[in-house]
Amino acid sequence: MKGMQMGLWWVWLYGFLLIGLSLFATQRLPSFKLTRPQNFNHEGLSPPTITIFSAPTDPFAASADSKQSLAIRSWLALSPQIVVVLFTQHPSFASAFGSRVLVDSTIDFTFLGTPFFHSMLEKSRLFTTDIAVFVDPQTVLLPDLISTLNYAYKLDRDWLLVASLRNVSYFPFHFDDAGEHWLRDDGERVRRQELQEILGHHWEWNHCEDRMLMAWNNRNLPLHNGVLPPFLYGKGIHNHWVVNEAVSSELRLVFDASSTISCLSLNYPEHWSELSVRGSSVLEIENRSWEEGGNSHLGALYGSMFFREINYSGLVNLLNCEGQYLFADITEDSVYPSVCQTGSGWTRRVLRSCTQRKRMVSAENVKSQNRTLNCSMRDKLKSSESLDFPFSLESLLSITADENKTLVLAVAGYSYKDMLMSWVCRLHQLQVTNFIICALDQETYQFSVLQGLPVFHDPSAPRNISFNDCHFGTACFQRVTKVKSRMVWKILKLGYNVLLSDVDVYWFGNPLPLLYSFGPGVLVAQSDEYNYTGPLNLPRRLNSGFYFARSDASSVAAMEKVVKHAARSNLSEQPSFYDTLCGEGGSYRISDNRCMEPETNLTIHFLDRNLFPNGAYLNLWQKKNVKKACMKRGCLILHNNWISGRVKKLERQVVSGSAKEFYASKDRQPRYKVKRTVKAKKPFAPPLPKARSFRVSVWEPSFTSVQEASP
Repeated sequence: MKGMQMGLWWVWLYGFLLIGLSLFATQRLPSFKLTRPQNFNHEGLSPPTITIFSAPTDPFAASADSKQSLAIRSWLALSPQIVVVLFTQHPSFASAFGSRVLVDSTIDFTFLGTPFFHSMLEKSRLFTTDIAVFVDPQTVLLPDLISTLNYAYKLDRDWLLVASLRNVSYFPFHFDDAGEHWLRDDGERVRRQELQEILGHHWEWNHCEDRMLMAWNNRNLPLHNGVLPPFLYGKGIHNHWVVNEAVSSELRLVFDASSTISCLSLNYPEHWSELSVRGSSVLEIENRSWEEGGNSHLGALYGSMFFREINYSGLVNLLNCEGQYLFADITEDSVYPSVCQTGSGWTRRVLRSCTQRKRMVSAENVKSQNRTLNCSMRDKLKSSESLDFPFSLESLLSITADENKTLVLAVAGYSYKDMLMSWVCRLHQLQVTNFIICALDQETYQFSVLQGLPVFHDPSAPRNISFNDCHFGTACFQRVTKVKSRMVWKILKLGYNVLLSDVDVYWFGNPLPLLYSFGPGVLVAQSDEYNYTGPLNLPRRLNSGFYFARSDASSVAAMEKVVKHAARSNLSEQPSFYDTLCGEGGSYRISDNRCMEPETNLTIHFLDRNLFPNGAYLNLWQKKNVKKACMKRGCLILHNNWISGRVKKLERQVVSGSAKEFYASKDRQPRYKVKRTVKAKKPFAPPLPKARSFRVSVWEPSFTSVQEASP
């Protein structure tokens, strides 16, 4: 009996020891330390719809042997439910990949065809999808993307995941004709698991590059607070900037899925042909250091990245260990086991030691990866560096001119940047791309570079241009207007036709086809005569804010005379135009709408006021519906002149009611407010345009102008 009692005591003793060891071991297990507890939806859900967005810029990317083509086909092979949206101006993509690839060219592009990242994001919100994915166009994706997104989709909250690229220098695989199976170079089919094992020996992490994959569930919640600056897609900074602002804003759970998503960047040489892009070779166009510089400039000036950069190695990591997803906090040396919901609370699942060892091995692998992740973008942010195009004026003209060697020229100073952007947006709506901007100051030049506009700086332009006091009759106005005629003369001598348009001229339609019809030896100009009847070419009624001149001998010689006359005059260039081309007092008039300059034999034709009305004609600006009144008369343009002062022009526009829809169009920009958490003095930061989207179909006459042709 005593032996049995002693045996029971030993059993109890061993039991207590085992319980104590178990409790001690449990305490040693990593704790579940997510900053915000994550609900997990275990209800049966249908697979999420996934839309992949990208922007290939290489027009040869649609060819079967290109890296971009291989990447896009890898996306389509992931699932028959995937839809791909390509933002590009190259129509070859429309038929290259079938009906599941949509081509959208209605976003904003620079004059060289580089898409704007903020415009891409804004347009993606118009697509109905459960999950949006943004990825570089040369990134091959493997099936683990789908399983990861399916898992993330069940998280009952808003999230943003990021995945770093893996550079691959060896990729001897391609798709079969159906685009369903991977093949070796010898034509043998390769299993997906085998594919990943082979590539495991030929890739390296690329954490610090901005070309990453981003994905988020689409619930109309913004990714971050604030407005996204006009970053250029694929030119650095913008992805890191978004992640940085998303973490700072704390609107979504942001986690790193680099370990569970295979993003393969094909890092091997590919043949480039000498493509001519509107007059420039690929080698010249591809040397676009100013694009990276512009993104760096914007990244330093907007948001909090310059002052408070997140540590990417501190992001929660998503792991896949033996087919089970779990989170890991590398900074805490902790693994977050999967959790299950019991009633209204959350309990930690008890883990077996062998499973725990596997998880810790997975975490250690991720930790070793993240030792190289502590790269900083701050050294790439440069807010004071000058932004300059590498083009000469001649090369810039050759890029922007149309097939007739014709250019639309605008001259603007920084005080008129709002009006300039309104004018540019309207030309984009009309698909007029052959325009160029002469910047009167460095601020306008750099502002235009950041907006992707074809701009050059005239070093001879007057300095100290007043913000509000540069209207008709002022000394500032006289200096500014003389820049325009000098620049037109210079461009004419280089062999290009010029349509000079002030930026306060609103375009209802493209007037160039009509202006071409007048033929050589004719300069056509808007009339400043406001009377409904009577001659158009009365003394000094030639409006030098809208005219078209051909690059022929008579026009070049006549423009030289105008420039020299204006240089001797203490007035603006406008009287010099009329007195030189139509004679003082109209002595060269040959009809009610034409003049003939006798030395050059140049004919000056005054345009129909109903098609090209000035700001005083028929009191159109006082009409209740300016747009309707103008279109009823068949207007091609409407000049916002015959009013003195920038502020008064703006007031007239607002009172006319024509600005209402313009203000409404600003809602196309992200609707969330800017959150400034750090106040510090920053260098010059050009304000974001209030209506940056080029293709918003609204009535938006220009607000202000450099040239105010008449009092």
